Amino acid sequence: MPITREVRTHIRRSPYQAMAATLTMFLTFLVGGVFFLATLASVMVLGYFEGKPQVTVFLTPKAGQLEADNLKAKLEATGKVAGTHYVSKEDALAIYRQQNQNDPLLLEMVTADILPASLEVSATDPQYLSELATVIGGSEGVDEVVYQRDVVDSLLAWTNAIRLVGGTLALLLVVDSLLIIGTVIAMKIAMKRDEIEILTLVGATPWTIRAPFILEGGFYGFIGAAVASVILSGVIAWLRPQLFTFLGSIPTLSGLFTSLTSSAFLISLAVFLAGNMLLGFCLGALGSSIALRRFLK
Repeated sequence: MPITREVRTHIRRSPYQAMAATLTMFLTFLVGGVFFLATLASVMVLGYFEGKPQVTVFLTPKAGQLEADNLKAKLEATGKVAGTHYVSKEDALAIYRQQNQNDPLLLEMVTADILPASLEVSATDPQYLSELATVIGGSEGVDEVVYQRDVVDSLLAWTNAIRLVGGTLALLLVVDSLLIIGTVIAMKIAMKRDEIEILTLVGATPWTIRAPFILEGGFYGFIGAAVASVILSGVIAWLRPQLFTFLGSIPTLSGLFTSLTSSAFLISLAVFLAGNMLLGFCLGALGSSIALRRFLK
């Protein structure tokens, strides 16, 4: 009897067990996929903020390039600075003019002399911002230190919470999936104990005996992962306008949402589906292998 036909026979004879195993794999990949996508988005947002100047140091009216260079050297000595950029009074005026180019009255009222020079600082990790702000605050020539502490702290807390909760829940669901599939396969082994003994006596190879059970577990994982991936992809496509409105200002996410209507989205979807289905098959096959190792010596 071909292996695939035997797998179909196993599933047809115990449909409720098959549904339970498939549903468990579906929930595992659905919840895991949600937390994976949420973590990916939060990491992109965090990376966006990490790549931008996180601290802006406004210098006193009499301070200039020399004070900025001294501060830059002091910050770089901490080893926690990713980069700095000095903005002179003239550069500040050019930025101001560009931002207010449609309002001639505002342009006439502002000159370079009344705008402060500044130093834009990026930390290697947002967690260092408070420490860097303390170092900057006690430096010569510093008038004001500005950084979005609440935003960065909230973003860090959100990202860490998603990683912790999502990782823990996904791990628990994976263990649960392995246990359920292992239990289902163990029951199948028990029901076919006599048939397995006969196959062993007539010289059947271990693979011939084990293959149907391994493929059956892989099938449960494959179907569960496929359905979960299709649902997640459909939800992302459906919510794309809302997501774009909410997170479209982040360049990396804006490009990602824009690609949802292009061929790049189809390629990404195909890779996402194939990767999840392969992972689901391997997870299901692993659950079956554990049961075989335990109940089929």
